[in-house]
Parts: sequence; structure tokens; C-alpha cells
Amino acid sequence: MQTRFLSCATVALALAAGCLTTGAQTQPAAPASNAPAPAAPTGPTFPPAPASNFTATSPTKAQVDSFLKASWGYDPNRVWEVYKIEKTQAPGLSQVTVLVGEKPNPRTGGMNFFVTPDGHHAITGESVIEFGAHPFETNYRVIQQRADGPSLGAPGKQFELVEFADFECPHCKEAQPLVQKLVRDFPQAHYVFEMFPLVSIHPMAFKAAAFAACVNQQGGNAAFFKYADAVFAGQSELEGPDGTQALRNAATAVGQNPDKVEACAGSAAGKEMVDSSLQLGQDLKVNETPTLFIDGRAVPMLEIPYEQLKKIIEFQFARDKALQ
Repeated sequence: MQTRFLSCATVALALAAGCLTTGAQTQPAAPASNAPAPAAPTGPTFPPAPASNFTATSPTKAQVDSFLKASWGYDPNRVWEVYKIEKTQAPGLSQVTVLVGEKPNPRTGGMNFFVTPDGHHAITGESVIEFGAHPFETNYRVIQQRADGPSLGAPGKQFELVEFADFECPHCKEAQPLVQKLVRDFPQAHYVFEMFPLVSIHPMAFKAAAFAACVNQQGGNAAFFKYADAVFAGQSELEGPDGTQALRNAATAVGQNPDKVEACAGSAAGKEMVDSSLQLGQDLKVNETPTLFIDGRAVPMLEIPYEQLKKIIEFQFARDKALQ
């Protein structure tokens, strides 16, 4: 069997979002013409893992399985085998090797990651993520406590969908119809819009966010989401010399006084509202927009087919119901 191992960057995405790339497996020679037809493949076959592959005492195979079930359990066709848990030269740091596949495809893939001596984190390249049976719980609690941006849906915070977005980001504009579908399909969810202006590449993003925060403060959630729609619809206007006027026009269009909104946006209090949202995103290790947190589980919104995204949300909500 030939197994291709995933890059560290792909491993981090695979664990968080359920994505996986698999390698090819060599196929046996075709049977003789008089031989019975082989049975249809039911999925990948993993080689047995010898006891000599498990030289580390922590984590245990059961702990790795629990972690992978939390990451991939939404997909009944995903199968894996914990193939190695080995000591490394760094005291207490263990290297884990997992073989992965999808039913009924016989192809397999492989991935490696490290588990820290305290057993609470996994290291995949430049990413450090939570490890354990509930790897998204810490972020979930942070979001419940601090994600207080404009919201839609259920008033309670048992089930949280939190989007970090930038008003100048074209992908964020593209994601807004998706958000509306999520709110319709998950009425039990509390959806929150958190502003995460990428100021290094979008010069008007912070001001647009400050205007938005002030529209929300002065007009409430309904005014905010109408403002957001107006700004995304006229996104190209933000890049021209009349960018500020475009923001004033959007505020006016949703029934707000543009002078009051602009004064608020330029004040220390207005900037603090955006800074607070930015800090939350930074604490949650957001590095791209749009990013959606599902009860603390970060997924790149536009890189996952909608039906798969729904499965992840359903699975995560069902698991987190038990934590309440």
C-alpha cells in the first residue's frame, strides 16, 4: 500500500474543518478471466499496527481516537487507524501518525501531528490547536462570554455561529447569502457578526467597521444588517476617493443620522468597539476572512460545500448540547 502523508498546513485544516486529501493506493493485478469477479470494495484496508509503533505512554490510542471523533465524527464514511504514537527527542512530546480513508474508496491518506507533554495541545506545522475529546470547548466558552456583536436568530447562546468578516473583503461579500441560509436552516443558532478589518490590505476596512459599530449602537441589529448589506453591495465604492461618503450614504439609507454615525466612528469609543472585536478574533487565532466559528470550531466558510458545512454544524451542536 502506498500512502501519501498530508502537509502540516493541510493537517491543521483537516482537523478543524474536516477536509482531507488522500493519496493513491497500488492496485493488485487483474484476475484471470476464469476467476470470479472480486467483491466491490467497502473501503480502505489499513495495515496492522505493531505494538512497537507505540513507544509513548501519552496520549493513549483511545485519547487520539476521541480527538479524531470530535474532529471528523460528523462524516460516517470517514475511517482512520491510529498507526503510531511515538516518543520524540523532546521530553514528553509525542508524534502521532494516523492513516485515513473514506468509504467506499480504497485510497488512503496519512497525517502526522505532535501532542504536547501536558496532553492539551496538538502541533501541526505552525499551528497549535486544542487536543482532547472536546478540542473546541475553550474557544466555545470564550465566544459565549465575549462575542457580543450584532446578532440574528435565537437570543440564547447555547448554539453559536460567529462570523469574523471585513467589509472590504470580496469573499466576505460572497459569504453573506450563505449566512442568510444558515440562519434559516438553524433557527436554534445565535448568529453573531464580528468585525475583523484586515487593515494591512484594506485601507477603508477599519472605518467601515467603526461606522457599522456605531450604526448598531444607534439603530440596533436591524439597522446594522441593512447597513452591512448596503456596504457590501457598494463595496467597490470604498476604494475610491468618496469612500467615506459611501459609508455616510449607507448609514442614511438605513435611517441613521450620518453626522452622528461619523462622529461616533471617529471617537475613542467607536474605535474601541472595533478594537474589541479585533482582539477577540486575534485571541481566537483568526487569520483570514470570512471565518465561521461553530461553537468554537473554526471553519473557512467558502472552502467547504454547504451540505458538508451543515453536517459539521449539526454534529457540533449535538455534541455541545451535552456540555450545557
